[in-house]
Amino acid sequence: MGAKTKKIRYAGRFRTGAGARVRKDFNAIEAEQRKKQISPFSEKGKAKRIASGIWKCTKTGKIFAGPAYSLGTKK
Repeated sequence: MGAKTKKIRYAGRFRTGAGARVRKDFNAIEAEQRKKQISPFSEKGKAKRIASGIWKCTKTGKIFAGPAYSLGTKK
């Protein structure tokens, strides 16, 4: 199970019913949202995603609303 989970990364929670394309797209979104983003409050600060659309600056401690997955998206 270890090798299979390592290969499919975040999509390991799904069973075989999800297709390869769906798992690939899901892994790309999950990897982007779990990264620490650049905070709008501090140049050197980072923002971490707490929940969908809720972010927290790690340097200042401010909690703010923003895009759901990544602060760099312009949709």
